[in-house]
Amino acid sequence: MNQLFINNQWVDAKDGVTYSLINPATEEEIANISNGNQEDCNVAVEAAHAAFQAWGKTTPYQRAAILKKAADYMRANLDVFAKDMVVESGKPLAEAKGEWTVAANLFEWYAEEAKRSYGKTIPTNRPDKRSSVIWQPMGVIGVITAWNFPAYNPARAWAAALAAGCTIVAKPSENTPLSAFHLAEALMKSGLPEGVVNVIVGDAAAIGEAMLQNPLLKKISFTGSTRVGKILMDGASKTYTKLSLELGGNAPVLIFDDVDVDALAKVTSIARFRNNGQVCIAPQRFYIHKNIYQQFCDTVTKHVSQLKVGNGFEEGVHVGPLITKKQKESVEKLLEETRQENANILTGGHTPENMQKGYFLQPAVVADLQQSSVLAKQEIFGPVLPLFSFEDLEDAIVKANDTEYGLAAYVFTNNLKTAIHASERLEFGIIGINEWAPHGTESPFGGWKQSGQGHESGSEGMYEYMEKKLISIGGL
Repeated sequence: MNQLFINNQWVDAKDGVTYSLINPATEEEIANISNGNQEDCNVAVEAAHAAFQAWGKTTPYQRAAILKKAADYMRANLDVFAKDMVVESGKPLAEAKGEWTVAANLFEWYAEEAKRSYGKTIPTNRPDKRSSVIWQPMGVIGVITAWNFPAYNPARAWAAALAAGCTIVAKPSENTPLSAFHLAEALMKSGLPEGVVNVIVGDAAAIGEAMLQNPLLKKISFTGSTRVGKILMDGASKTYTKLSLELGGNAPVLIFDDVDVDALAKVTSIARFRNNGQVCIAPQRFYIHKNIYQQFCDTVTKHVSQLKVGNGFEEGVHVGPLITKKQKESVEKLLEETRQENANILTGGHTPENMQKGYFLQPAVVADLQQSSVLAKQEIFGPVLPLFSFEDLEDAIVKANDTEYGLAAYVFTNNLKTAIHASERLEFGIIGINEWAPHGTESPFGGWKQSGQGHESGSEGMYEYMEKKLISIGGL
């Protein structure tokens, strides 16, 4: 499965071009992958458009049967799929298995949710008039997803769009295409009609432009950087293509002085470095109350220094490699800038001596940071834990909101009033209070400010791919 998936067939790119897929842990070639372009994208859109004529008319119950089979197929092949994810992304095997489990859950959940896409009847002011509202699928959806969660990112968009009755042209990251290919395999094996899902890998800019320009494609769902999101918005303004955007994040964590410092520092060391910090909702800016700042710094540094870095297949590994050499260099550049700011790197921040091959970086803890620091302003997307301090609730809120991003924020306190005030004043779409996973299959996922528009997951995620229609009957 190293080819493009179009109309239920594995095919080469039209021009025959391929590229080398690299294992980030070893820098070795995994496979040669077909490299699609605008022409391949347009062929896929035409296949999806043709398939929509029938798929869009199926009942939610018919669609649900296929989506549930696909979920079961993923679970049955969990070990194989997870191993390929480790090879292409570098994440630890346990994380890969967990991600595939969530991907399967998304397909099962949307299979059921599609049966509840209720309309409504509206009482009118005339006895001879009847009004009702129904929901109908949009049509062909372009889905462009990032590499950090190569199964979860596509699954939450694919499952919702398919459940709604739409067809899909998917463009996964060229760094992690194998997981998307496995998703397509699961759907094909489960009886999905030809053309309903199509997967193309290749030049992201060219394929994105082709999606914007093709009038048969009604919407693009994008997961990635704010920079690329703005490019899509510029293009969509000319073609009036609808967009859902899940963009960057710079999540603050407010830790008040009534917490159990030792216990929280220990779990912080795990939460911050999940997927090597390459998570859009990753806790990034840690604001610690001044009364416990030094204690927290010392304790979290101790735990972070004990994290095991290595190949995702090794027993007990907490942190794998970064996805590419470019990503590693980006994180190293941020650390160098913090040194110039006279911040204090308490541990890590270097390449492990025995890991010169692969894109490994020892997890870092950085203290004594100012609000003007590069680590406060930029999304890190790597294994760095920055520590700031705050005076009181008001100071913490002001510092936390001082960002162009607005995806997720976290609050740790045992004071109910503090938790309520903080959660209501933080300018973010997702707030976690005393937990690191403030999201779920059944819950809406979306950001404020420059972290995106629209929602994924939950019932809101399905309605992103449906049009609302008013039907009014007069003369009765």
